[in-house]
Amino acid sequence: MDSSSVNTTGFPFGFTDTGRTRLPGTETRVRELVEMLLFTIPGERVMRPDLGTPVMGLLFEGLNDALAATLKVSLHAALQQWLGDIVEVREVSVETVESTLLVNVVYALVGESTQHHIQFKRERG
Repeated sequence: MDSSSVNTTGFPFGFTDTGRTRLPGTETRVRELVEMLLFTIPGERVMRPDLGTPVMGLLFEGLNDALAATLKVSLHAALQQWLGDIVEVREVSVETVESTLLVNVVYALVGESTQHHIQFKRERG
């Protein structure tokens, strides 16, 4: 694979200057998959109504300890269900800082020991 076919983003689908399919790096692709899963509302995908998590519905809710713990378990379960063949989820945390919802995911690619950390921020309003 030459460097012109690797891109920092894989979504949306695209082509390189040479007309070949643009391929994202592994970390970029996993980040995009996790982000799409976390911020898809259950029922949004017609052919997969159980795909998604309740994160987007909680942007306007008060996040207390009980809700954060429930959401943490829900997100971990969704990641295992839908992306378990790609990643081993090590830790998930959810918190609000002022008007920002922060979701942190620590994972390793299946069969690898190197941990990766990604954080997603969503503003209210």
